Amino acid sequence: MIRYATAADLDAVTALHTEARATYYRGHLPESAYAGPDELARSRTGWAGAIERGAVLCAELDGEVAGIAAYGERDGVMFLSQLHVAPAHWRRGVGGSLHAACVEAWRAAGVAAAVLEVFEKNERAQAFYAAHGWTPDPDSPRSGNHLVLRLTLAPETE
Repeated sequence: MIRYATAADLDAVTALHTEARATYYRGHLPESAYAGPDELARSRTGWAGAIERGAVLCAELDGEVAGIAAYGERDGVMFLSQLHVAPAHWRRGVGGSLHAACVEAWRAAGVAAAVLEVFEKNERAQAFYAAHGWTPDPDSPRSGNHLVLRLTLAPETE
């Protein structure tokens, strides 16, 4: 089930975000950059604000938050800022369901394209996004140690 996150989900969302980021940052960045106390506090504050704005989707599986996605407009462009699945729920369709919910919301809002940034060492995520139609952004293919990807949304056919 995909639904919008509520304030009651903040602990679960923050924990899932931290766990998922550790899977691809570990060994590439200092732990303090993704799991140190300052980063955890910053992350919690960010997620609280996003949940309050109604910008976070949760995927529930077996009664728990198994995945999260956050998106919003940034400089006039739709931006998928987060899409994470708890490692215990990988390969169960959670990410695909979250992605489909995002695309549905974007189409309903008349969005023609979206962008995201993915860590250059996160090959798992890159493969997921490629399988869902994301391609390198021709205008800005990199942002620091992240690749910038673009998804062009075809109009829905009736």
